[in-house]
Amino acid sequence: MRLIREIFIPKRFYAALSGIIILFITGFFLDPIYVIAKIALGLFALFYITDLVLLFYRDNGDLLLRREVPDRLSNGDENVVRIYIQNQKPFSVNISIYDEVPDQFQLRNFKIDLNLKAYEERKLSYSLTPKTRGEYVFGQTNIRYTTELGLAGRHSKKGDKTKIVPVYPSFLRMRKYELLAISNRLSEAGIKRVRRIGTHSEFDQIKDYVKGDNYRTINWRATAKLNKLMVNQYQEERSQNVYNVIDKGRLMQLPFDGMSLLDYAVNASLIMTNTAIQKHDKAGLITFNTKVDTFIKAERKNGTLTRIMENLYNLKTGFDESDYALLTTRVNHSISHRSLIILYTNFETLSSLQRQLKFFKSLGRNHVLLVVIFENREIEEMSHESAETLENIYVQTIAAKHVHDKKLTVRELMRNGIYAVLTRPQDLSANLINKYLELKDTGKF
Repeated sequence: MRLIREIFIPKRFYAALSGIIILFITGFFLDPIYVIAKIALGLFALFYITDLVLLFYRDNGDLLLRREVPDRLSNGDENVVRIYIQNQKPFSVNISIYDEVPDQFQLRNFKIDLNLKAYEERKLSYSLTPKTRGEYVFGQTNIRYTTELGLAGRHSKKGDKTKIVPVYPSFLRMRKYELLAISNRLSEAGIKRVRRIGTHSEFDQIKDYVKGDNYRTINWRATAKLNKLMVNQYQEERSQNVYNVIDKGRLMQLPFDGMSLLDYAVNASLIMTNTAIQKHDKAGLITFNTKVDTFIKAERKNGTLTRIMENLYNLKTGFDESDYALLTTRVNHSISHRSLIILYTNFETLSSLQRQLKFFKSLGRNHVLLVVIFENREIEEMSHESAETLENIYVQTIAAKHVHDKKLTVRELMRNGIYAVLTRPQDLSANLINKYLELKDTGKF
C-alpha cells in the first residue's frame, strides 16, 4: 500500500492515453486505425509497467536528499537554505522538488525543477527573507520524479516531519558591518569615517606631522629629539556606556516593506550593540511601554551580545501610549554615569513630541540623548506626485504637511539640545552608526 501511495500520474500519461482514446474513436469508423489503436494500447501498457519497475526496483537505488536549514534565521535578511540531492539510479530522472517552507512566507507555488543524470549529485539553494521574529516551522521536502519515458511517476518525502527554526534579530547584517569594519570597507555600507585628530582626550601615539594636523598637539620634546615636527595623536575615550532604549508603543507597529518599525529598531539595536562593543564601549538595553520591561546594565563581557539578542528576540509592540515619565525616572535612578541614550521611537506630529519634550530635557541634562525618528517613505513619495484633481491636491497637501512636521520635530529636538536622526527604516543602521561615530569622534560623550 505504501508503494501504491507513492505513485502519481504525470501529464505525459494523460497525453498518451488521450491519444490512444482518439485512435479508438477513429478506429470505430476505420478498421486499420482500430488495429493501430490496439497496438498502441499494448505498447502503452508495456512501457508503463517498465516505467514502474525502473522507478521502484530497489536494486536500482533511490534518490538521496538532504536539506540544510540554518539553526536560526536572521530577520529582514536573505537566509540561504541548501538542498543536496543525488541520483543513485543508472539512468537519468526528471525531478520536481516541493519544499514545505513555513507558513509565514506564504509561498504557494514553490517548486524547483531539474534533471539528474545517472549517479549525478547536485547542490541547490534558495533564499528566504523573514519579516517577523518568532518560531518558523519547516515541514518535509517532497520530491516527484519520472524517467525519460515519463509515463509513471514516484512521489516521496524526505527529512523530518517538522523542524522548528527561530528567527532572531538581524545578526547577518551585524556580521556584515563587522566584516566591513575589519577590512576598512565600511563606506560600502554607507558608513562615513570621521576622525578628527586632537579632539579626543585619550592619548594614542606620537606620529609625524602632516598638513592639516592641529598645531596645538605638537610634541616639542619629540620634535627636538628627532629634528622634525612630531604631533600627539589622540583617540576617542573607551568604556563609555551606550544604551539602546526601544519604545514598544502602538506607533512602532507601523509596517514598512513587510516589517514593523519595532523590527527595524530591534535589528539596529543589535548592530549598535555590536558596534559599541567593537569600539570598546559598554552596551546596555532598555525596553518600555507602560512599564520598563527590560533593563540590562551596560557591560562589555563575552556574553553581553548574546544576552541582549535573547531579550530582543521576544519583543512585541503594545497597544498603549508609552510612559516616558516612567522611563525618565528609571533611567535617572538606575544609570549614574553619563551615557549615550539611543531612543528608538516615532512621532507623527509636532504636538505629540511637545507632550514628551520635558522628559527628553530631563534625560538630556544627565546623559547624551539621541532620538531616532522614522520617515514615512510612502507619504514622502506621495507629497512629490503630480496633482491633477482636487482630491489629489488635497491628499498631496496633507502629505507635504506630514513631511514638514517630521522635519520640525527634528528641529525642535535640536533646539533643545537633543540629538536626533530622521531616517528611512531601511537606512536606520547606517545612519545611526554614522551619528554614533560622529558623537564619539567629536568628544560629545
